[in-house]
Amino acid sequence: MTTAHLTRAQSNQRFAYSLLAPSLLLLLLLIGYPMFYNVYISFFDVPLNPKMPSLFVGLGNYLSLFKDPTFYRSLLVTISFTLLVTLLSTVVGLFTAVFLNREFVGKRWVNAIIIMSYVVPSICLIFVWKYMFNNIFGIVNYILVDILRLAKTAPLWFDKPASAFILVALFAVWRFFPYAHMSFTAILQSIDNTLYEAAEIDGATAWNKFTAITYPALKQTLATVVSLRIIWVFYIYAEVYLLSSKVDVLGVYLYKMAFATRDFGKAAAISIVLFVLIFSLIMLIRKKVFKHEND
Repeated sequence: MTTAHLTRAQSNQRFAYSLLAPSLLLLLLLIGYPMFYNVYISFFDVPLNPKMPSLFVGLGNYLSLFKDPTFYRSLLVTISFTLLVTLLSTVVGLFTAVFLNREFVGKRWVNAIIIMSYVVPSICLIFVWKYMFNNIFGIVNYILVDILRLAKTAPLWFDKPASAFILVALFAVWRFFPYAHMSFTAILQSIDNTLYEAAEIDGATAWNKFTAITYPALKQTLATVVSLRIIWVFYIYAEVYLLSSKVDVLGVYLYKMAFATRDFGKAAAISIVLFVLIFSLIMLIRKKVFKHEND
């Protein structure tokens, strides 16, 4: 490379950085500063009055968190909820993507109906879901009690921890599986159909074609979908909080700690612990997936 070309490349690089500088600065202000400030206040007892000084407690917030049995209960509920929702939403999204990966009349309408729950605002879906299971005028209780006669009285679905957990998890699956569906559909449409035709000529079953052709093409996308779904579900708050008070996931526990008890330092410590947990889990998943792929 000549000196003139090298100088031009450096000039283009500086120009590119100058164009990116405003966006990078904005990201630093919106993400970087809150993140570092959150780490900072996790070592302090922060008073409600901003004019009063904060008291340095060191690792006191973290020790208090690890001694709190409510934290471990919320952690167990969150892990169970995350595993269930991630597994079901991914499987349902994969099944619908594979099943609809063909031409038929009304395919666009079917896809539009599938992604509707993902594009509609959450608050609308939440109230529709609660309305369906309302014990007075909900359609689910109407079918169970008045039509099928499977129960004498309408169950209070969202007032019992077990049923509330199941219904909130099903809502999350319904809300989020279209993301997996769209991601897998995009990859499936890029696979050459001649591969399936050749496999069919060789007598391969549908399962053989899936394991030999479909799954290898979807592997990286599957890892990405699972990773993002774990992150989003692990931090879920609004959907759970608005649907039921009986499902105490970590997002709700964090909200109560910050805005009910006003313990901002401990709430910051909770968020740091959550970040470490979810970051470690995602790195482990991706390491396992890519190691298996390299092997």
